[in-house]
Amino acid sequence: MKSRYFSWDAEDPFTAGSSWEHLRNRVGDGWDRPDGASNDHCHLMVQVMESWFLADRSALESFYGQGFQPSALPPNPRLEQVRKADVLRGLARATRSLKTKEKPYRKGSDSFEILGRIDPSRVESVAPSAKLLLDVLRAGGPTS
Repeated sequence: MKSRYFSWDAEDPFTAGSSWEHLRNRVGDGWDRPDGASNDHCHLMVQVMESWFLADRSALESFYGQGFQPSALPPNPRLEQVRKADVLRGLARATRSLKTKEKPYRKGSDSFEILGRIDPSRVESVAPSAKLLLDVLRAGGPTS
């Protein structure tokens, strides 16, 4: 049987010892680790996927073009510590004066295209959770 693994937003600051603990303890989740699943099967990206965009501002500038305001983005280089609301508010502010695309940033309409454009090496250099996920994927998937 082929191994499966999941990666999703933590939604809140990550304080638990493992992704499974976070998902079990977080109000609104309450997930238990499935039988046979290891920590390698579950990865929490960051509080919100868009945090990864902050690691590659040049990809954002290229995507949005004229009118994009990178100075409106949260400056914290520790992506995993930037609150979800700050990331989304920063993206909305950075994209409110666009000349070439719909404005402001909207999750879904732009997010997956931008995710495909960002440089993974930039993300993993500032987000340990991203590096862990990429290391597992490079090794061929979960170990158990």
